[in-house]
Amino acid sequence: MLFDHELVPQTIARPGSFTGLMSVYESNFLRLMQVVPELERLDGYYQSKTAADCTLHLEVLDRSRYTITVSLSYFFYEDGRRIADPDMRIRVYLDGQLAEAMSFNGDHRHAELRRLWREHRRELGARWRRNVVLNKWLDYLRDQGHLILER
Repeated sequence: MLFDHELVPQTIARPGSFTGLMSVYESNFLRLMQVVPELERLDGYYQSKTAADCTLHLEVLDRSRYTITVSLSYFFYEDGRRIADPDMRIRVYLDGQLAEAMSFNGDHRHAELRRLWREHRRELGARWRRNVVLNKWLDYLRDQGHLILER
């Protein structure tokens, strides 16, 4: 049996196509649900701490009947300022079971995210890049043991 996490998004459909992008959104949703399985019940601010990675921060920014918008980030401190990196905003479409990276800061302090950004920055458009990075980051978060549950 082949699991979704074993698929490389580029092999699901032609990169850069609408079908390919929707496949990445579907894959993002599945991966996000592995890291935040109770997302539909959450409201407010949450953290996930593991020994193997930085503390992961999630904040529910907006909620409607069919969508939830969240911020997902690591926080770093530099010169007394808190810096969110990556500062990723994700819209989750509950009815369609899709998750789209709406925005994020591409100047990363985290080595794995820098590598993913460089690898994908020239190959496709902005939406494709954002969502492939989200897809791979969610895989990484799951592999590091992050799990955000209702308090």
